[in-house]
Parts: sequence; C-alpha cells; structure tokens
Amino acid sequence: METVSTDKAPGAIGPYSQAIKANGMVFCSGQIPIDPSTGNFVSEAVAEQTEQVFKNLSEVLNAAGSSLAKVVKTTVFLADMNDFAEMNEVYARCFGENKPARATVQAARLPRDAKVEIECIALL
Repeated sequence: METVSTDKAPGAIGPYSQAIKANGMVFCSGQIPIDPSTGNFVSEAVAEQTEQVFKNLSEVLNAAGSSLAKVVKTTVFLADMNDFAEMNEVYARCFGENKPARATVQAARLPRDAKVEIECIALL
C-alpha cells in the first residue's frame, strides 16, 4: 500500500489519508467542498460545492496517477436528498462518458456541515 497526498486538495484532518494506492487501484477518501487555497467552502450552493468536490477528487486522483476517467465506483453523501438533481447535473458533466457504479445516500450530517461529499475508487 502507498499513501497519496497532495497540497492541491484539502489535507486530511484526522487519522486518515487523502487516498491509498493498492493492487492497481486508488481508494480516495471523501472530499468536501473546501478550497485548498483558503481552507473555506467555495459556496453554499450545491452545484458549486459539487464542482469543488470534483476539483479536489481530480487533484487527489492525479497525484495517485489516475483520473476521473478511470473511476469505477463512487459514493455520494448529501445533506439533503432534495439536492440530488442539482448535484447530479454537475456529476454527469464531470464524468462525461464514464459512468461509474454509484451509491447516493442522505447523511444526517456531513463534515463542517457540507451539503455534499464524494468518495471514489479508481483504476491506476
């Protein structure tokens, strides 16, 4: 196993890694909409939060030697399932032709009261 870390995405704030590479795959921890240059959320809007989450995931995947095009599975956590359509529009645009397996759940509460968090598994 190899730990993946980049300063182009928010750093881990606990006893976990941004991602782990193992057996030809990369397992990315959940990303929330923190702008790594400021340490703050980019917006309160679900679409803008989702876009930042994908920017963060992309940077972690790139640091691992992968990309969104190689993602095989995601888990999306929403603070409110009523935000699904807004999140899903950004999600579809970010993945394009790649349509990974996905689970989407409403969480009672996300870190720092984010509206969206996404984790993924990708091929290297």
